[in-house]
Amino acid sequence: MATLAPALVLLPEWGSGHLMSMLESCKRVLLAGAGGGREFSITLLVMRPPTDEAGSEVEAHVRREAASGLDIRFHRLPAVDPPADAAGVEEFIARYIHLHAPHVRDAVAGMGRPVAALVLDMFAAPMVDVARDLGVPSYVFMSSTGAMLALMLHLPVLHDRVAVEFHEVDGEVDVPGLPPLPPASMPCPVVDKKSPNYTWFVRLGDRFMDATGIIANTADELEPGPLAAIADGRCVPGRAAPPVYPIGPVLSLGGNDKRDSSEPPHECIAWLDGQPPASVVFLCFGSMGWFEAAQVVEITAALERSGHRFLWVLRGPPPAAESGTGAPDGSEHPTDANLDELLPEGFLERTKGRGMVWPTWAPQKDILAHAAVGGFVTHGGWNSTLESLWHGVPMAPWPLYAEQHLNAFELVRDMGVAVPLGVDRERDNFVEAAELERAVRSLMDDASEEGKKAREKAAEMKAVCQSAVAAGGGSSHAALLRLSEALHQGAALPKK
Repeated sequence: MATLAPALVLLPEWGSGHLMSMLESCKRVLLAGAGGGREFSITLLVMRPPTDEAGSEVEAHVRREAASGLDIRFHRLPAVDPPADAAGVEEFIARYIHLHAPHVRDAVAGMGRPVAALVLDMFAAPMVDVARDLGVPSYVFMSSTGAMLALMLHLPVLHDRVAVEFHEVDGEVDVPGLPPLPPASMPCPVVDKKSPNYTWFVRLGDRFMDATGIIANTADELEPGPLAAIADGRCVPGRAAPPVYPIGPVLSLGGNDKRDSSEPPHECIAWLDGQPPASVVFLCFGSMGWFEAAQVVEITAALERSGHRFLWVLRGPPPAAESGTGAPDGSEHPTDANLDELLPEGFLERTKGRGMVWPTWAPQKDILAHAAVGGFVTHGGWNSTLESLWHGVPMAPWPLYAEQHLNAFELVRDMGVAVPLGVDRERDNFVEAAELERAVRSLMDDASEEGKKAREKAAEMKAVCQSAVAAGGGSSHAALLRLSEALHQGAALPKK
C-alpha cells in the first residue's frame, strides 16, 4: 500500500490577507517537495467566519483553490458561537479562533496520515498546545513583517520592563533589530495596556516561543536587522526562539505580470497606458481603507496643488459606518464610492487628463506593475508593501490600523524605500492637504533628494525580492528547502 504524503494542516484567520498568504506559502512548500522525495498534501481547516461577507470571501477562495489541481483538501470545522463581550477586534479574533480548539484537535487526530505540521495563524498561536498534545509539530505563520515578529516576541519582555503606557515613555522604545522606535509608531493593538487587545498580544508573543518553528513572509535581505535579532536570541534574553524560515516575498501574482492580449485591459490599466513612464502617483488603501468626507477634501486639494498625475482608488464607507455598528472582527469592507457626493465640485473637471478617480475595486498588482506608476501612497499593509517592493515602486505610507504604523516606520527609517507622511494618530490618522502635497512632491519630483533616495532603494529592493525567491541561490528559496526538510523529518502520526 502506498504511503500517504504527510499533511500540512493549516488554520488561517479568515481575512484574505491572512488566509491567502498562508495558503500561497504552503503551496510553495508543497511544490518545492514534489519530486524531491518530500511530497506533502495540504488540508485547510475552514472556520465559519463571524460575518456573512467574510464567509462569502472564504468560500470563493475555497472554490478557486479546489479547482487548482493541487493536493489541497478542505475540512470545515463545526460552527461555534462568537464571543459577545469582546472589547476590541484583536481580542475578538483571538478568542473566536481559540473556541475552535476542540474541533481542531478532533480534525487533526482523525487525519489518518502523518502530519508534518499544524500551521497556525498568528492569532491561533495558543493552539501550539493542541499540536503538543497530539504529538505533532506546530508552526506559526507570520503574515506580517519580521519587525512585527521581533516586537511580538519581545513584547512580554517590554511588558515587564516598561511600567507606563508606551506613549508615556521618555524617548524611544527599544525593539531588538530596529532603530529606536518612537512610541507613535507602535502598532495599534498595543497602544493601550488596559485593553484586552494588548493582553492578548502579550500572550500571543509568548506562545510564539513554544512553536516548533515560524514561517515568515519576508526575506533575509529585506529585514536583516529584526531577523538577526530573533536568531541571536536578543528578543527574549535567556531563551532561544524557534527557528524562523523567511520564505518570502510570497505573492499571488498569477498571470498579473503578463496581460492576456485577448482580453480588454481594466479601465485603470487602459488609462495608465496613455501616461508617461513613472509619472503617476497611485493612491490605494487596502480592502478596508476608506475616508470621511473631510479627509477626502484634503486629499483632493493636495492632488490638485501637487500638479502630478494620479490614479486614486477612492472607496465609500462600509454600510455599518453611518449607524455606528460593524463586524465584530473589524472586517467590514468599504462600499463603491459615490463620486458626486464625495468629491468637491469641479475637481474631476479641473484634473481631467492628468488624474483618474476609481470608485470600486481595482487590480492593484497590475497597477503597481505598470511602467507609468512612479509612486504609491498606501496604508502600508504588508501584502501591499510586498507588491510595491516586488515592482520597485517607492512609497509614502499612510498607516490606518493594525501594525501599519510600525510598517511605516520600518519602510522610511530602516529600509529607506519610502518618504515620510505626517499622520495625526490623535485625529484618526488624519493628514492635512499641505502634508500630503509635500509627500507627493517628495515622492515624485525629480529634484527631490528624499524621493531620489527612496526610488533608488526601492529599485534595489525589487532586485532583492526577486533574487531571494530564485531557485539555485536565493535566500528565501534556501529557507524554503530547509523548511521542507524540517517538515518532512518532523512528520508524525497524531495521537488519538
